[in-house]
Formats: sequence, structure tokens, C-alpha cells
Amino acid sequence: MKRLTLAFELVKNMGFRYVLYRIWFFSQKKAGVLKYVHPTKPKSLFYISLDQWRNTPSHFLFENRKALHFKRKPSFILKEKAERILNGEIQYFSNEWIPLGNEYNWITNPDTHYEYNNAQHWSEINDFNTAQGDIKYVWEKSRFSYLITLMRYDYHFDEDHSEFVFKEIDSWIQWNSINQGPNWKCSQEISLRLFNWMYLLNFYKDSIYLTPELWAKIQNVLYWQLHHIYHHIHFSRIAVRNNHALTETLALSLSELFFPFIPEAKKWSKRGRKYFEQEIDYQIYADGAFIQHSMNYHRVLIQLLSFGLHITQKAQKPFSKKVYNKAYQSLNFLIQFVQKENGYLPNYGANDGAWFFPLSDSEYRDYRPQLNSLHTLLTGSPIFGEQEDFFERQESRYSYPRIKIQMGMVVFESSGYYLFRKEHSFTFIKCGSYRDRPSHADNLHVDIWCKGVNIIRDSGSYKYNTDERSFKYFFGTLSHNTVIVDNHDQMLKGGRFIWYYWSKALVVKTKETEEAFIFEGTIKAFQQLGGIHHKRRLVIYKNKNLWEIKDAIIAPKNHKTHQLWHSLPDADLCELEIQSDSSLGKEYLQSYYSSFYGSKELQNCIAFEFKNKIKTRISLK
Repeated sequence: MKRLTLAFELVKNMGFRYVLYRIWFFSQKKAGVLKYVHPTKPKSLFYISLDQWRNTPSHFLFENRKALHFKRKPSFILKEKAERILNGEIQYFSNEWIPLGNEYNWITNPDTHYEYNNAQHWSEINDFNTAQGDIKYVWEKSRFSYLITLMRYDYHFDEDHSEFVFKEIDSWIQWNSINQGPNWKCSQEISLRLFNWMYLLNFYKDSIYLTPELWAKIQNVLYWQLHHIYHHIHFSRIAVRNNHALTETLALSLSELFFPFIPEAKKWSKRGRKYFEQEIDYQIYADGAFIQHSMNYHRVLIQLLSFGLHITQKAQKPFSKKVYNKAYQSLNFLIQFVQKENGYLPNYGANDGAWFFPLSDSEYRDYRPQLNSLHTLLTGSPIFGEQEDFFERQESRYSYPRIKIQMGMVVFESSGYYLFRKEHSFTFIKCGSYRDRPSHADNLHVDIWCKGVNIIRDSGSYKYNTDERSFKYFFGTLSHNTVIVDNHDQMLKGGRFIWYYWSKALVVKTKETEEAFIFEGTIKAFQQLGGIHHKRRLVIYKNKNLWEIKDAIIAPKNHKTHQLWHSLPDADLCELEIQSDSSLGKEYLQSYYSSFYGSKELQNCIAFEFKNKIKTRISLK
């Protein structure tokens, strides 16, 4: 009976289209159809000579390095990164440098040292095997984002490391036969590799190390990468439907502009453009919020839009006005969360370390350069000082007003984000009803910032493939600043990226008085416990750093309930005080914080036990 109930819940949440496609896909995989559609020994294809390609006008962001004229800004940060890359180190997830050496085989996980079988068809590879480790550690270098950093170094320092660049590409091709091994499993990874190769091919177009022999190999792999994306596109559009679908449909959209010599490119591009516009319309909500309920994945969206809009405008084949309108709405949404002091945003939602195009020297958590690039394109003027390299100024097809970071209360009601900004503090609370697959069980989570420092914070994501305890902690309710009941999550965990019984907002009210901003919200959650209403009242005082939080639990029976507060370890330096009227006492729980994918550190967590109601005061001096 329980299985039937959960099956019904899955269909209700994800839809018949999703469930039927999953069944169909599994049957295709089982029957070997995927091996037939994606052959491992396809014929080698050659359409255009290297000289012909070099002499064909490019629809990329730039023709070659000689065509770039933006100001050179050599920096110590860029020089240090380039030197480490040339010495065989790779910065994983914008954080940890791992020495792989210059003879790395592209299929070994540096975290677990597990070596994948590069003779195995991609459809047979299990990407969530605990013994193998997180497959993202294999994919990270194969995105080739690290060579974008080296390309930036060559531009700003007027040097040439094209020999190193093309050796890396040649090495990847040798180790990753078509449709075999882990680096052919994910179409999004293939799309990102294709995008970054286009940066490198255009920038180093005239290099003597790009030989006719290597060009023939690259051209063949480019074709089969696009072939893979096109013939696997419905997996991301139906089974995944998030930034994967956007990345892949954009790759198809641009295929005709990048590779007009490929006969199928016109068909691929037409289909891709149709799908990309559909996904943009669906995945960006009316108020600008993004389908994945994640700040970092929203930045992925911003980078894809900047990349796609710049290229299609340059080629005089722009996307529809609806895409531009949605881009502007999504840009405004993310800008309202920016901390002016450092460009940081809340560590909210899934954060896998994705930073597709590292085109600036900024820190990973500093979103300003990426936001600035799209803002400049859409409005004609920057909003922040620094923006990404390689986006030459061009006039937008449509003109939008300059976006301002708003003070006071900002409400994104349809998606359930409520922001309160004062001169030196920023508070945000999430209270919404999910229309699409939730990531974390975190409804009514509160974030508090003071002078750009995240005092009361979201714990982050850590890893997608880790031990069960860590996965449950980071994605569950325990790692968020909300209420937990009987140590259960707000929703019932299913498969790796599936939740049952999605929480929903019942009532939300906001008001502003002379003294304070006031938020009141009620959600329905914990349906696996019979259904519980959690009501939260948040008062943010205007003239002092004081927050009052009242929580009430309405449940059919008694439960052991805790109010959770996670804070940075040195919060005492900010003179943080958290006081509660709980008569059942408090305890300090083991709590972790992950600012970067794959890393975690200890932080503070206070849990106040209460029966039905609790009032807590948070203050900073």
C-alpha cells in the first residue's frame, strides 16, 4: 500500500510525461537501443580542411585573438593559476587544487583513485556508485574550463601556450573514444566541453600546433558530440529538466553558427532553438526565480544567457523577445540577493561548484562579474565594476532599464522568496509551494547577513554522491534554519534527487511599520507524520540589529520539535546572541558548512527544543 501511495505521489508531483519517459528510457537502455543510436565505432567524418575553416568568418564571440581589443589586465591571481595549470594542477570546483600531472588519463577519479573503464559504453556506467566516488571529479577537468583560465592568461600577459592547449585536447581525444567511458555519459558535460573548445579553437586559430591532423580528429569528435546531444536531448528535457536542458538545447541552437559545414547542423539548430526557447519560458518563473531553487544554478543560467545572447546577436539571429524578457527578469531576481560588500549570495539550494566559464579573477562566491556581463548587454551599462572577459560591448536588440538593488522589503511572491535589506544587514526567508522538483527540504529557512558576512546561514550541499548520513544532512531539514520534527525532514526522501510530499505555503503576509518589517508564513509539511502546519513570524527591526522569530507547530499529536540555528564558527566576533524562551532547553548539534562543492567544515548549531510554540531573539552588537 505504501509503495502504491508513493507511486501516486511521484506521478502527481512529476507528471505522467516524466514517469512514462523514465520507463521508456529504462527499456531502451535494457534492450541495447542506446548502444545502437550512440555507436562506439562510428565512421570518421571530415567536412572542411583546416585552411578552409580558418578562412571562414566565425560566428563565435570573436574571430581570433588578434580581433580582441579589450584592455589587458595582467594580475598575480591569473599568473599563479596559469603556472599551477601548466604544472599539472587543476582547481576542482573553484576551490581545491589537485596535482594530476601532465600525463593524466582523464578517467581516474582523483578523490577515490577509481579508474573507469574507457572501453565501456556510456549507457552502462553507473554514476552513483559509492565505491567509485563522485563522477563529477572525473568530469571536472574534462569540461576544459581550466584552459579558459590559461587562455585569459595568454591574452592579458601576451603569451602563447597553444602547444599545451592542443596537447590537452589531443590527449582527451585519445583517452575518450566516441561514446565510451564516463566522459560521454552526460550530454551537459559534452555541451560544456564543446563550448570551451570553441573558445580555444577560435582564440588559438592560427597556432602552428593546430595541425591538419589534429583538426581532422577534433572535427570528427565535434560532430559526434553534437550527435550525442541531439539524440539524447529528451532525457534532459523530460527526465531532468533544469540547467542540463538549457545547456544542451543551447548547444544545439548554436551548432549551425559554429559548424555550418556539418550537413545536420541546420536541423539540429532549428530543433535546439525551439527547445531552448521553450525551456527558458518554462524554467524562469514569472517573477524571475529559477526552476532549481538554487543561487548557483541560477548563475549557470545567467552565464548561458550571456553566452547565447551575445553570439546570436552577433550573427544577427537573435532569440525571441520573450527570451530577452525572461533574461531580464531572472537577472533582476539574482541581483536583489547580492551583498554589496563582496558580491556574495546566500549559499541557498543545490551548489555543485558549477562555474562554466571562469572569465574573471573574481572569487567563486562573487557573482558580480557574471551578472554585470548580462546586465551590460541588456541595459547598455554595467551595474558593477568588473565584468567577464571576452564579451565585447554590443548594443542589445532590446533596451531595458538599469536594475537597482532595492532597499527595504522585496517580495518574489509567486516563487516564495522574501527579502529585507537595511543599510548594513540583509535577511531572506523562503516560503513557497513547489511547482517543480525541490532540491533541499528547507521551507521557512532564514538567512541573516551583516556587512556582507553570512551570520545565520544555509549549510550548503557538499557532494551529490557521498555517504548516506552526509547526503541526508546537507539536503535535509537538519542543515537549515527552520524547524525539525522528530528528526524527520519536511518532506519524505525518495531516490537521490526525489522528494515525496512536497511542502507548500498556505498563508503568507508581509507588512512594514515605522519600527520593523514583519513576515508571517504558514506551511504544510511533514505529511509522512500525518501532516503538520508550521507557522513562522519574523520581525526585523529597522533601527537595531535585532530579529524576533516566533514558531508554532500545529500537529495532530505530540512530537519532539526543535528550532535550528546554524551560524559561522567565529560568530562571537560579531557579538551574536541567540536567546529563546524555550523551557525544554537547548543543545549544541554537530553542524557542517560547505561553501564549495566537495569540502565541508564545522560550524555552530543551536537547537532549541519546544512543544507547541517558541520565541527567539537574534541580535548583533
